[in-house]
Amino acid sequence: MHIAALLLASVLFLFAGSSKTTQEAVAVRAADKPNDHALFDRVVENQKKSDAAMDQYERLEREEIHKVNGADQSTEVKVSRVVPAGTGAAHLPMGTDGKVSDQNAYRAELEKLEKALVWAAETGRTQRDAYEKIAKKRKERDELIGAARAAFLFTLISTEQRDGRVLLKYSMNPNPAFKPTSRATSIYPRVRGTVWVDETSGELARIEGEVTEDISLGLFLARVYKGSRFMQERYEMVPGVWLPSFSQYDFDGRKFLSSFSLHERTFYSHYRRVGTPKEALELVRAELKEMKPGGVASR
Repeated sequence: MHIAALLLASVLFLFAGSSKTTQEAVAVRAADKPNDHALFDRVVENQKKSDAAMDQYERLEREEIHKVNGADQSTEVKVSRVVPAGTGAAHLPMGTDGKVSDQNAYRAELEKLEKALVWAAETGRTQRDAYEKIAKKRKERDELIGAARAAFLFTLISTEQRDGRVLLKYSMNPNPAFKPTSRATSIYPRVRGTVWVDETSGELARIEGEVTEDISLGLFLARVYKGSRFMQERYEMVPGVWLPSFSQYDFDGRKFLSSFSLHERTFYSHYRRVGTPKEALELVRAELKEMKPGGVASR
């Protein structure tokens, strides 16, 4: 269900909205700490940078998916090397141990990626049209994020320690003054959660959310039930760049006449900057050159 990704992507950028501080929280904050609005401004800008960085960093993704559709149940583990490719991303299949399991298939996918990067690095009309569509989607997402930033109230609860860093912990509750203007923004009043912000860097370190009322997706004749949850953890994966390390969705609902239960965990690791399509193309070609026929170069 794409609703999970929508909820998570939206609330990651909420921090320029209204906020308040509990009496208990006042005691744990030093007088010289920046005010909430200044901190939230930093979080918003940092989050935009992190979002853009996902288009220039490859990573290893391990997805563990458990689905229940009516009487049918399935569990699947997918491990992929995800490489940005301009207008999308290539998912090169890996073994469950994170290593190449089928060398010939891996090389074939790497060659497909090379062709995709060649196309993405060109400057023809087709490429311009494709990038314009991407820009339009990003603009629409920014507008959705703008609405989300006014949809919640944040209350500082406490501070916590994580790996020697101070995290500011905020509760996140719907703003009663917020008026949804679209199907997408109508989701916000039905979500609450908790966020943790790294005090020094102004980066979002963790977020947890819960659906507090059933969410109808009329276009798809589906419903996400109250109690569904999502979360994400983020770390400084490379100096100055914070990226996801773990995400989890636990969603229950109904699609058409069948109930469903989706439990998905994704682990992110082995981040490496590949840059623009032109830069990534050079790296992929170098990797292909190092490979032996029928084999894979060590990475």
